[in-house]
Parts: sequence; C-alpha cells; structure tokens
Amino acid sequence: MKGTVNILGVPFSKLTLNETVEELTDHIQQEQPKLYHLITANPEITITHQTDKLLQTIVKEADLITPDGIGIVMAAKRKGDPVPERVTGYDLLLRLLERGNKENWSFYFLGTDEETSLKAVQEISSRYPNVVVAGRHHGFFSEGQESGILQGIGHLKPDVLIIAMGAPYTDKWIYKNKANLTNVRVAFGVGGSLDVIAGKVTATPAIWKKLNLEWLHRLLTVPVAKGQKSRWRRQSALPKFFYRAIIRK
Repeated sequence: MKGTVNILGVPFSKLTLNETVEELTDHIQQEQPKLYHLITANPEITITHQTDKLLQTIVKEADLITPDGIGIVMAAKRKGDPVPERVTGYDLLLRLLERGNKENWSFYFLGTDEETSLKAVQEISSRYPNVVVAGRHHGFFSEGQESGILQGIGHLKPDVLIIAMGAPYTDKWIYKNKANLTNVRVAFGVGGSLDVIAGKVTATPAIWKKLNLEWLHRLLTVPVAKGQKSRWRRQSALPKFFYRAIIRK
C-alpha cells in the first residue's frame, strides 16, 4: 500500500487504478473470505462526511477509499501530497469485469430499476462471457424484501457485489448489512454505472473527461431518480468543497 492523503478528514488512497485492481485481486484470491468494503468518494461525499456521524464511522472502518473526482485530485495536489489519478467506480467496475473474465469471478448486481438492471446484466454477459453473473436485483425493493435479497446473496457467495443505489446510501447499506455479507469478498458502489452499461445514460465523451468536466456532463445529461435530490442541488456541495479543501489554508 502507498498510504493515504487526508482531505477534510477522509483518508483517500494513493493507489493508481491498476494498483487498486491488484489490491482487490489479491483479496479475492485469498482462501478465507472476508468482506472488503471499498468506497469511491467524490467532493459531494466528502462534504456530507463533515456532518454525517454515521458516514464518519463508515469511512473510519472502510478498507479503502478511492478519489472519485477531479476535485479530490486538486485538493491533494494543493496539500502537497498528491494522488496519482482519479479512481472512479465506473472505471473500477470495468477493470474488475475484465479481470473477472480472465479469472471466472462471480458478480452480483444490486440496484437501478428492473429494466436497466436486466439490460446491464445482459450487456455484461455479452462483453465478458467468462464472468459468472451469480445474481441480480433491482434497487427499489421494500424493507420486507431486503432479508430475502441478503439471504440470496449469502447463498450465492459472489466474489464481487456491485451496488448501484446512490451515495452515501450504498455505503450505509453495506455497513448496516456487513454481518449478512460475510460470504462476499468485495463490495462497492458504482453510482449510475449500470445505467451507462445498459445504454440508459450516455457515457461521458472522452473530450469532457480530458477537460476534467465529467461532472458537468453528468449534471447536464443524467436524469435524477425519483426521490433523490436534484443534481443541481447536490452540486451545491462543490463550492463548499473547493473553498474548504483547496482555497482555504
């Protein structure tokens, strides 16, 4: 491990995307299963962490927190302790699917709506034929259905549990159910990644990524799920982050 850099109380990993994949691969290939909880954190989550006591506890107990946002990269550089690059949930998912296709890993996909979940899994099975899709379930389940979903995941014992239910809800869900996820090796949230894979949402063009404007592309093009804050309201955390982590000494 290369250590971490502390940004507003959140210890961000200084591993590259490749090194993060190797870290997770080593854990998956261990004989004794143990849940590895990875969090991909952006400036919005970092600001939420300032006042959310439960999220603070979750962050302390997480196994790895990756810098999912150019703001985190800029803040680390401003601090004089840079991270090498962003490690996003989407990029990490694709890389793990690639590795899983070589290693015959099993995945369980939890989240998004039923139609998108089905399309995403079909696309993943087509692109990565050696990946074992252990199971899937949409993210709009009731409290009464939750125990059955957890029992199913425990029975299927997936190497990787991918959750697309939004942050920080995803990480709170993982934390709450750790005792029921002991047969899972790695779990992390991927935001709207399944929507992109399913074709529901257009992937960010390369030029937007090159200009570090991926957040703006999402802001302008990605619809907001029912019950969630508007994306414009959520982005109001960005000025707070830039002031506290980059401008203010």
